[in-house]
Amino acid sequence: MALARPRHNRVIAGVCAGLAKRFGLAPWTVRIIAIVSCLLPGPQFLIYLALWLLLPQEP
Repeated sequence: MALARPRHNRVIAGVCAGLAKRFGLAPWTVRIIAIVSCLLPGPQFLIYLALWLLLPQEP
């Protein structure tokens, strides 16, 4: 299964939904983890933006 942003079940860019589908998790779980991780110091927001730009969309 390739890592790609889905065309459906997206909230902002589909990054969390794509990661959830790839790893067999619920999209809301990955979204909560992403939000909580943004409260910690580090480059999480920049990583999200990079994934938004680099991950292809599902056909």
